[in-house]
Amino acid sequence: MKPVAPATVHAPLLLLTATFFIAVSGLVYELLTGTLSSYLLGDSVYQFSLVIGLFMTAMGLGAYFSRFIQSKLSLAFIQIQMLLALTGGLSAPFLFYAFTYLDNYSAFLWLSCILTGSLIGLEIPLIIRILQHYQILKLNISNVLTADYIGALAAALLFPLVLVPQLGLMRTSLLFGLLNLLVAALAVWIFHTDIIIRQRLKMIVTEVVLIATVLGSAMVYSEQLLQFFELRLYQDEVLFARSTPYQRLVVTRKGPRFRLFINGNLQFDSLDEYRYHESLVHPAMSLSRQRQQVLILGGGDGMAVREVLKYPDVAQVTLVDLDPTMTDLFRDNPLLKQLNDKSLSHPKVKVVNADAWQYLQQSQAFYNVIIIDLPDPHHISLSKLYSQAFYHLLSQHLARDGMLVTQATSPFYARTAFWCIAHTLAASKDALSHENTLYTQAYHNYVPSFGEWGFVLASHQQIFWETANFQQQLPENLRYLNTHVLENAIIFPPDMQELETEVNRLQQHPLLRYYETAWTQWFPS
Repeated sequence: MKPVAPATVHAPLLLLTATFFIAVSGLVYELLTGTLSSYLLGDSVYQFSLVIGLFMTAMGLGAYFSRFIQSKLSLAFIQIQMLLALTGGLSAPFLFYAFTYLDNYSAFLWLSCILTGSLIGLEIPLIIRILQHYQILKLNISNVLTADYIGALAAALLFPLVLVPQLGLMRTSLLFGLLNLLVAALAVWIFHTDIIIRQRLKMIVTEVVLIATVLGSAMVYSEQLLQFFELRLYQDEVLFARSTPYQRLVVTRKGPRFRLFINGNLQFDSLDEYRYHESLVHPAMSLSRQRQQVLILGGGDGMAVREVLKYPDVAQVTLVDLDPTMTDLFRDNPLLKQLNDKSLSHPKVKVVNADAWQYLQQSQAFYNVIIIDLPDPHHISLSKLYSQAFYHLLSQHLARDGMLVTQATSPFYARTAFWCIAHTLAASKDALSHENTLYTQAYHNYVPSFGEWGFVLASHQQIFWETANFQQQLPENLRYLNTHVLENAIIFPPDMQELETEVNRLQQHPLLRYYETAWTQWFPS
């Protein structure tokens, strides 16, 4: 049975425009779901692979079941748009709720992907069948797919450059729900002379208004809604929360206590962060013969910079952190900049917002001390910064008598991952002597917020930890480190002792597997 012809002579162009917006919203929902799951659960490669697979399969199911819509195509198209406005528009609030209040997030992720993907898969076949009244099949398919692919490109550009930085995940989801509803309203206008549409016009308009009210209200109160979920997740008052193109930053406060979370993972607690940052910074600074030029990769909170500036002979500290929101926050916020002693505003400090790898490839500078204060390698974009290739690149910028140190996750909770980092550094070629590899020294200390935490030093030259005169080199008034703590830092008890691992290379990333396996064992999701 043929569909009733739309009344307006501009129907083909309007339907192709609708196809463009449908494609934009469809890919945005896919990107949004993958990003949200990565933020909440980590392991971005797995989460995006799962979400893409679920969406594509569901779209195929939707396309298959479209054949069973035999009549009332215009009405079916409008109803699908309204359903998509609800399922897609409310997907981010729904998944936040599932993660915060329900036990089985994965089941609700599957449900969201299958529902939204199936509705997206239904749309394109219906549009092609509706358009057959105006053009031959080959033109219909060509035009519809062209609009669909261009829409996908627009979504791929808009999502990281505009939507996430300006709106965040919650409001992006709701905005595109309203966009689908706008497409439904446009379809009502196109098909308003269709007898079926005319008979149900009042009901359709009522449904559109109701859905618009739900999505619009959620849009208006999206910040309060997100704070409601995050208050449940973090328990303490949320002082700052923002989704940037790179990560979700949340700072909580309880009295004088501050905590920073990146993508839901604790980065520091102001009650004990000094233990971590003193352990990260001072061994390398004490063992290095020169300290004039210091490079810090990551550490946008400025805490490591604070420790470095305790050495008066430091001439310049270059901090390279990808996210300008992070460095701006800890430089400008009146409460947070007190935690780092206003280190990011110090005249000796130069802040560079760039990718660490790209910065090093473009830089010709040498540094006496290089400090790597990056998040744990819980996804592939971070794992590459713990790879043999990256460490070799770092060695090209390390002065002959300089010291390099990296945080290396927990030798207790993630023992295999810790020793993988140590072995990868030890297997990395020395840029000053291609026949040799870097000299390394692993050590650990206790940080209450994280438990036992590990670090690895590296140098072009032999590291003499046991005979080092730490007492003479360490700054005064440290809150944790002293010679006794450092003497014991290189002693690993049996349950943290060295074990055999693969080297982390760009082609394979065994570190990612070690890390995920270890933390899942201790903290199953």
